[in-house]
Amino acid sequence: MSIDRRGFTNAAIALGATVALAGPAATVRAATGGRARNVVLVHGLFADGSSWSEVIPILQAKGLTVTSVQNPLTTLPEAIASARRVLDRQDGPTVLAGHSFSGMIVTEAGMHPSVSALVYVAARAPDAGEDYGALAARFPTPPASAGIIYDGDEGRLSEEAFVRDFAGDLPAAKAKALHAVQQPFRRELLTGRVASAAWRSKPSYYAVSADDRTIDPDLQRFMAKRMGATTIELKASHVSLISQPDAIARLILDAAGQN
Repeated sequence: MSIDRRGFTNAAIALGATVALAGPAATVRAATGGRARNVVLVHGLFADGSSWSEVIPILQAKGLTVTSVQNPLTTLPEAIASARRVLDRQDGPTVLAGHSFSGMIVTEAGMHPSVSALVYVAARAPDAGEDYGALAARFPTPPASAGIIYDGDEGRLSEEAFVRDFAGDLPAAKAKALHAVQQPFRRELLTGRVASAAWRSKPSYYAVSADDRTIDPDLQRFMAKRMGATTIELKASHVSLISQPDAIARLILDAAGQN
């Protein structure tokens, strides 16, 4: 059987041009096979995997397989490795979503070949090699920072700061219950830098919390704009995934191609 090599080459070039013109989303869909079937969620500081408990049932009702990573909060490489192990178990295209500090994890672990899109919820979104602390210093210091308490190498948020500055739009009783289950973080975790920025090559989505007292809202807007993210803005505290789970779930479903 003869092969028209010139025709084959021209067709390949045309296909490549079509994907390039369609942008990162089309490139990822071509590589991973279409709509995402899975969602992997990562929590940040002052929390654990249950912080996604309001969002998870909404996603599951849409037929998605959902896993909430238990971030060790020890070092950035260990935290990234914990997310990658979960991503290794996924069957098919996967949306990787992170809240707060775990945007660091999403940015690096999002390079995993299974990840089709990234979702940041009031989250850090550094560039490769960037000192996030130096970036954040360009914006007003958020009030919650003053409430961090260290016991030796471990940090946690005081109950007063948690209720007022971290979860300010939740009923006080619920905020106090969440404070009771927060996991301490190791100081070293805050010194890590990502080696890669997945948002530079994969479609990204960002939920800005306009009333955030933990990560400055203008810093969130800056990061979302820099990455060219599909962005929503919510009148919410830092924990919009708990206070406005429907809106966060819709954003994740958009990233999964399910809406």
